[in-house]
Amino acid sequence: MSAQSKKLSIWTPANVVTVVRICLVPVFIVALLSPWPDWFGLRDLVSVQVKSLIAAGIFVLISCTDWLDGYLARSRGEVTDFGKLMDPLADKILVAAALLALIELQVLPSWPVLIILAREFIVSGVRMLAASKGIIIAASWYGKAKTVFQIAAIVMFLLKETLAASYGQAAVNDPHDVLYLISWAVMIVALILTVISMVDYVSKAWPLIRTTDEAEEALPASPAAEWHERIAALAREVIDAADGAHVTLSTAESLTGGMISTALTSVPGSSAVFLGGVVSYALSVKETVLGVDGERLREQGAVDGIVARQMAAGAAQRTGADVAVAVTGIAGPGGAEPGKPVGTVYIGTFCCGAASSYRIELSGTREDVREQTTIEALQALLRSMQDL
Repeated sequence: MSAQSKKLSIWTPANVVTVVRICLVPVFIVALLSPWPDWFGLRDLVSVQVKSLIAAGIFVLISCTDWLDGYLARSRGEVTDFGKLMDPLADKILVAAALLALIELQVLPSWPVLIILAREFIVSGVRMLAASKGIIIAASWYGKAKTVFQIAAIVMFLLKETLAASYGQAAVNDPHDVLYLISWAVMIVALILTVISMVDYVSKAWPLIRTTDEAEEALPASPAAEWHERIAALAREVIDAADGAHVTLSTAESLTGGMISTALTSVPGSSAVFLGGVVSYALSVKETVLGVDGERLREQGAVDGIVARQMAAGAAQRTGADVAVAVTGIAGPGGAEPGKPVGTVYIGTFCCGAASSYRIELSGTREDVREQTTIEALQALLRSMQDL
């Protein structure tokens, strides 16, 4: 399958897992709220407490698939726009469904749910605004921590009645009961992290939010000037994201000739996370320094998805970085090959021990292609760190 046709296919294993996760949400709700023991004549075997236990098990199973689809997408190099849309949406559907079910069961009041859902609406709006301006706001560790604590709190509230059954039904909502206090302690931590992560997103996007139409009109009309500003902003986002995730970065560049590493090292404090980069214009450097397969280079040339993946992995290995990005392509004005016109670029990434790559088609002058490639590479670094 060609790189282009692979990019157009949405039914990758990772996306199938995501869709299955969404489809399992109604199963969880039915298991928790419906009188299914009566439907199947199991009333004597399945009590209310057992129903909660089964529903909690389904909830945990669905939550674990979030890790699975992310792993499949990264390890197989099958990150798609469909997956980027549906994966976070699936998480929100699951958490919202569980919280609303707990309200219906009168296990949880509505105010914590309102805080959590309000945060999701606000952050989604901020992301949409940033995306409309071509900027990706990387997820911080606050967001990942709040997700973990939200899931833990939901599971504890689902199991509270089951675990408290030995103490009697009255103990379930007893403020002096240990299970009651632990469940609420975890929920309060989740709510605090929910608010902090929202403030973190809004603060990062504040320059975009406060920009008025008049200010936007005053920006330079030149695409090159706009790209320079975007590169600088993205580089700051990458360094901040790497610092927040406690990971190190490296680069392997061909057509950009060091533009990516220049952008990153222009950010104050970048030395804490950026280890170094390799400018590998010649095939011999790609092979001897980055460890790219020499036979592959001779058969397919440097502009190739597998070469991009091996460049990224080689940069990470040579520098000891956790996350790496590599670029190889044809900036022009000459150099076009059959099936690879001027503007063909492959972006390779390495993260969590797995390398992936994808192809893009760019247009414009040689410098336009180089700058657009730099922007795409910085965005690729941000996407790689979103699931860390």
